[in-house]
Amino acid sequence: MSHPIDAFFETLIREGGSDLHLLESQPPKIRRHGEIRPIREAPLDHAEMTALLQPIAKPSLWQKYLAHGDADFAYEMGIDARFRCNYYKQLHGFGAVFRIIPTKIKTIAELGVPEVIQSFGDLKSGLVLVTGPTGSGKSTTLAAVIDYINSTYARHIVTIEEPIEFVHPNKHSVLTQREVPSETPSFSSGLKAGLREDADVILVGEMRDLETISLALTAAETGLLVFGTLHTNSARKTVDRIIDAFPSDQQAQIRTMLSNSLRAVCAQLLFKRKDGKGRLALNEILIATPAVGAIIREGATVKFNDVIKTGGMDGMQLMDDAIFNAMQEGLISGEEAYMKALEKPRFEAYREDRGV
Repeated sequence: MSHPIDAFFETLIREGGSDLHLLESQPPKIRRHGEIRPIREAPLDHAEMTALLQPIAKPSLWQKYLAHGDADFAYEMGIDARFRCNYYKQLHGFGAVFRIIPTKIKTIAELGVPEVIQSFGDLKSGLVLVTGPTGSGKSTTLAAVIDYINSTYARHIVTIEEPIEFVHPNKHSVLTQREVPSETPSFSSGLKAGLREDADVILVGEMRDLETISLALTAAETGLLVFGTLHTNSARKTVDRIIDAFPSDQQAQIRTMLSNSLRAVCAQLLFKRKDGKGRLALNEILIATPAVGAIIREGATVKFNDVIKTGGMDGMQLMDDAIFNAMQEGLISGEEAYMKALEKPRFEAYREDRGV
């Protein structure tokens, strides 16, 4: 069954865009290679927004949106296209953003991210954190790792997501995918239930509160392999965010727990390619070694950069080094490198290279 909004989704796919933006009183727009542009001149009015948004939402979800002003869910257009949907209310009325979710899950090699990320799927237990701002491709990278486990090992994998993005078929593993809030009330409740569901691997879509972080640490310590995400852009900030989530009188204990359970941190950013052909994912990678564990226990995360710099043989790399190398290879412009670098003075001299 087709819906009026499908015509906009077809335009998004045809144009090679990643996101569709619909806001009452503005023209519909799409994001392509990081840039947002309108796809028609006429603005959307309230009647058209209602006609576009209401049919693809469950009646209960639509009523929740009208009452509270927010709703998140996934929508499938036939068998070939899936979208992550976020409805919200804004100054001029209704608003919505739709992110296209590829139906084919790419491998780590196809994504072009460091090969060491795939090895996270070989771990038997511990905590792996994939971090970055919204829209940096965390879900895509994690889906590739989960698909690798699914294709290689016979395990029970539980994912807790809001909403479910990539749908994994059962291969060698058994997949249980649960959506917040329709199938479990929250990330923490889904994680708590996962501990009783004979899980080997748990993916927590977002570690946004103290209870979820605490449960993830406990699960990792008790022998499960836990993947989680945070909105941080470096290994140091990620570990600091975990520790700072707890009251000060608990932080020494949490540092000890984290030093024992953390296996890796992978921070990810997306960059506009210099040739205009899409975007490029670059990563900072920290692998938990005995030195990393000692640093966490000491609370001296400022030392992480030195460990990462000398850990190339283990697959570690600093974000700024990855950015610099991509710039030197002509993959991204000097301006793009400067804008997203953590230590900007290193890239100041390259800013005149504005790129495409």
